[in-house]
Amino acid sequence: MIRSMTGFAAVRRETPQDAVQVTIKSVNHRFLDALIKAPSALASIEPTLKALVQQKLARGRVELSVAAETSTPVERELVLDERLVERAAAAFERARSRGVAVGPLTASDVLRIPHAVEVRVRADAAGGVSAALTALLEAAVIEAVDALVRMREQEGAYLAADLAARLETLQTFVSQIASDAKVAQQHLELKLRERLAALPPDLTGDSSATAREIVRFVARSDIDEELVRMGSHFDHWRALVGADEPCGRKLDFLVQEMNRELNTIGSKVEGASATQTVVAAKAELERVREQVQNVE
Repeated sequence: MIRSMTGFAAVRRETPQDAVQVTIKSVNHRFLDALIKAPSALASIEPTLKALVQQKLARGRVELSVAAETSTPVERELVLDERLVERAAAAFERARSRGVAVGPLTASDVLRIPHAVEVRVRADAAGGVSAALTALLEAAVIEAVDALVRMREQEGAYLAADLAARLETLQTFVSQIASDAKVAQQHLELKLRERLAALPPDLTGDSSATAREIVRFVARSDIDEELVRMGSHFDHWRALVGADEPCGRKLDFLVQEMNRELNTIGSKVEGASATQTVVAAKAELERVREQVQNVE
């Protein structure tokens, strides 16, 4: 399946207590690189949000931005450092026994002791993010990712049509190369035989050995194996784009293999016409390669 790696989506969800805004955008990248931008208050659920992105996307540099507003009070707790207070009370008692201080240690005295009393977010309060707000954020992120996927699929349809047309053009070039190569081989063999026939009788030597050398020389320009492999690559391409899984990286590999075959064909093929067609085929394959960089 061909899906683009570029896209954008924005989602806003609200309840009487909470409101969240999610935007997501993606561009081309060799692998999946997901970046979450969220306020520090939402840091505890960033791994969950990132996992939601990774579940539905395979490639691309993805940036997910999250903002939240809530009227739900954050659950907090008062923590008293009892050991510190005990040491402070003992020190105060020693000071009082020496007449430096008077009266007992009071609650207001304890509150003035640095770090004796702290107000913290409850440890079981999801890092300060309520369960309702977490659920709302997850739902909004899922909706945004789904919208992004739909946009990437729509752009992918245009990519698929363009790549299919270019693949057809490439196949036409390869067919033309095969036809031109056969004609060039026949022309080369005929030319060699005519030149040998024009040699003086004392230089012609063994006619059967000469015939074998001509066949061997002409066979060096045979490209049947390369043409068979090119045909296999075309079939593999169509199987990949017809499947349900993302195929961008595999298509990129196939383009590299096709380029190798065309390079080999170009080094072996005889005839100016076939050589020109190889050059045109390589130019078209380069356009295919450029488009494949956009495929997830």
